[in-house]
Amino acid sequence: MVTYDGYKVFRVPTHQDLEAVKGRISTLNTVSLNLDNKEHLDIAVAPADVTAFEDLGLKTEVLHKDLGADIAVEAAGLGKYPELGQNLIPGLEWFDSYHLYADHAQYFKDLAKAFPKNTEIFSAGTSYHNQDMFGIQLWGKGGKGSKPAVYFHGTVHAREWISTMVVEYITYQLLTNYNEDETVGSILDAYDFYIIPFVNPDGFVYTQTSDRLWRKNRQPRSGSSCIGTDINRNWPYKWSVPGGASTNKCEQTYKGEAEADTPEVKGLLDFTKALTNDKGIKLFIDWHSYGQYILYPWGYDCSLAAPNAKHQDTLAAGLSSKIRESYGTRFRYGGSCEILYATTGDSTDYMTGVAGAELSWTIELTPQSNGGGGFILPASQILPSAKEQWEGMMYLLLAM
Repeated sequence: MVTYDGYKVFRVPTHQDLEAVKGRISTLNTVSLNLDNKEHLDIAVAPADVTAFEDLGLKTEVLHKDLGADIAVEAAGLGKYPELGQNLIPGLEWFDSYHLYADHAQYFKDLAKAFPKNTEIFSAGTSYHNQDMFGIQLWGKGGKGSKPAVYFHGTVHAREWISTMVVEYITYQLLTNYNEDETVGSILDAYDFYIIPFVNPDGFVYTQTSDRLWRKNRQPRSGSSCIGTDINRNWPYKWSVPGGASTNKCEQTYKGEAEADTPEVKGLLDFTKALTNDKGIKLFIDWHSYGQYILYPWGYDCSLAAPNAKHQDTLAAGLSSKIRESYGTRFRYGGSCEILYATTGDSTDYMTGVAGAELSWTIELTPQSNGGGGFILPASQILPSAKEQWEGMMYLLLAM
């Protein structure tokens, strides 16, 4: 088990010169938590190097005094599978804690069992370790597969546990309110929803058994002891463009030896093509954490805007405003490369450039910084994060 006991987490302003900051800390034992953000670097510094880091004299903000202690608190709070309520699914208490992978799988089975007229469990392929990339399809009037697709991915990066909980909450609200709320009913009658809570099941399990901060999948590569490929740098669109991913097998953004050479992306490609060739994709959202961003293409080129950028700006502004109504949380929005960093071979660019999705977004969930928990978001923040996204989705799904 990888331990982060005694690791101290700092935020370092980069002043638009990220490489200079990286150069100054290159000899220290650190773990990067927010990759290539243009404005700041969030890093966990090993106990033996904390003094040397502090002696560099960088302007910093302490985000975790002891990252390992915070991870231990989270692990101790993992919930057990609760008693089923009157509707034969766990109630809202499910969202009071994080859960084991097997319990998440059972949760979706129970949802489908409780709503057999509006749901079906499907598979989008298998992971490197042959785990099912299961999903749930939701539909309303007109029957299964009769409407354009709203398509969600969760837990692409293994350590981003809140993304799983948010897509579960949205699924729960759509189903339990379908016959109770006229607005929700109209949404589910207008679209078929395809929700995949675990794009990276191997990585998620690994975060619960071996390394809480693991990001990539668990696929080995010949000639290297380093494991894993970043699933969100492996899609076959602008994969070969330099600058938005790493060719180093040990890096967190390693893009693979060839486009779509991960089993996860291969399975998702077949599934996505089927949606494209059927009723098409109205909205795709890749749910991530953290930073509080609403991002849309392009990731591969900061000078290009999405084909319908004005429309996307309008919707994103409305979504950001609606989210803010719940708890005052502010989400920035705009082109992915322009306001965050360059990405190549990512899912949102593929969905726009190849699959023809009308809207293709990445939403980086709360918190804004590691100081609010980062990837180790306290369980007390699950419901607030999920609720504000649900309110935002109610706006977006009606307005788009």
